[in-house]
Amino acid sequence: MLQKCTLCPRQCGVDREDDTPSRGVCGMPALPTAARAALHFGEEPCISGLNGSGTVFFSGCSLSCVFCQNREISHLKRGKTVSIDRLCDIFKELEDQGAHNINLVNPTHFASAIREALMRYRPSIPVLYNTGGYERVETLKSLEGLIDIYLPDLKYLSSELSARLSGAKDYPDFATAAILEMVRQTGSPILDENGMMKRGTMVRHLVLPGYTNQSIEVLKWLAQHKDKLWVSIMFQYTPITEVPGAPSLSRTLTKRECEKIWDVVDALGLTDGYVQERESSGTGMIPSFDLTGV
Repeated sequence: MLQKCTLCPRQCGVDREDDTPSRGVCGMPALPTAARAALHFGEEPCISGLNGSGTVFFSGCSLSCVFCQNREISHLKRGKTVSIDRLCDIFKELEDQGAHNINLVNPTHFASAIREALMRYRPSIPVLYNTGGYERVETLKSLEGLIDIYLPDLKYLSSELSARLSGAKDYPDFATAAILEMVRQTGSPILDENGMMKRGTMVRHLVLPGYTNQSIEVLKWLAQHKDKLWVSIMFQYTPITEVPGAPSLSRTLTKRECEKIWDVVDALGLTDGYVQERESSGTGMIPSFDLTGV
């Protein structure tokens, strides 16, 4: 049992049983619950490479983003609860399949279980913490030395927008502080001899239709730290459901919106990072959450 959970910024303080859904915002038990563990080829080239990223998609979420691309597992909580030992075995199985790294997707609310798993078994390949960015610095510090690569989102810097679209007014403060802590732990990004990321922090930003001005603010903040981290700009937004009060989120990005962001990326000197093609949008980017590998 995990007493009085304070892993994420919500700090619900609820008791989380090993395998019983909790009353916390994430709705998850203390033991890790996952919907897929398999090689994934949809990440950045330095993450997926030729062999794929050994990706574990965890269920539940401490955010409630209205545009979530993985709502089947984050909102609807599809997944299977596994033991710590089973999670260690999943890491080993992904290694045996030739994965370039162990990619922990949406791990925040299972940070304690993940820490225990990594203490029992340390993979021989980099471990990657792939998060929406809504993190407590204290939780990240508990993982220091166990995570090689941090891959957080920075969704927006507007507290009004983060409250309306993600249900977390304090998201900007926690996300920016978390990114700086991640950078402190990992240092500047390092690639191996094959061009695969072996250490460092890369921040993702998903450009949302109708909100390019907010994207520009995010990119300006990231540009202040571009010597310590990489930036990955994603144009893959795919409308999953209609969003009341935000009609622009019911469509994909326009060519003009993409070009506007490209111009800002160039002006800010962020061209060393990754920028997706506009054609990357579509449900083909979303994997099947069918409990493969779990």
